[in-house]
Amino acid sequence: MSIRAVVWDVDDTLFDYTTADREGMRAHLVAEGLLAGYGSADEALVRWREITDQQWARFAAGEVDFVTQRRDRTRVFLGRSELTDAEADNWFQRYVTHYEAAWSLFPDVLPVLDALAGSHRHAVLSNSSLTVQDRKLRVLGVHDRFEAILCAAELGVSKPEAGAFLAACDALGLAPAEVAYVGDHPEIDGRGAADAGLLSVWIDRGGVHAAVDPPSGPRRIASLSELPAHLGADTRFGAPSTFG
Repeated sequence: MSIRAVVWDVDDTLFDYTTADREGMRAHLVAEGLLAGYGSADEALVRWREITDQQWARFAAGEVDFVTQRRDRTRVFLGRSELTDAEADNWFQRYVTHYEAAWSLFPDVLPVLDALAGSHRHAVLSNSSLTVQDRKLRVLGVHDRFEAILCAAELGVSKPEAGAFLAACDALGLAPAEVAYVGDHPEIDGRGAADAGLLSVWIDRGGVHAAVDPPSGPRRIASLSELPAHLGADTRFGAPSTFG
């Protein structure tokens, strides 16, 4: 069965989340006068990411809602459990201001979207919230490239659960075998999409998962320039695709 659509992860797949998070947190810590409390900005970022992963796991398990996990990330990071919701929200929003200033797409994103524009439909499936990702895609100038944008906070199910991937297929009106999924995490994206019956493509940009052996199922690529060949599209990257 032919691949007719590509569903995309956002963070660290289309959007350079790791760089934006690092630069945003560094600028935020400096502005808040908190950098001296850590050995370096990198150490602070490691701690921030650990807390983010812990709180996101609570959200994914349905223990807390999206806003609560953000507030708790702030409280735990600062070691201030007494922060009111408003105080935690304000601190996080100040971080977001610095974080957004560092937003950018990876350089291989627009070329591959252009190359596949005439041959494949496109959608987004993210383990975030629609409020966050809708705004992000608009600021980055690619929102109109996608006919559907689905996020875990609104779906009530998150990757790697099959239901999340199947919801994206349903939104496109296509069978899983007609849809490719591209994401950066070998398990959450790669194995999850493969187990749900999609053509799974793991984009491994040499980041935190670079040393991971790929699970069975997903195809591993190092650049989105390799994607058209896996879809059966014209392998001359940048050339108009003849895949129907």
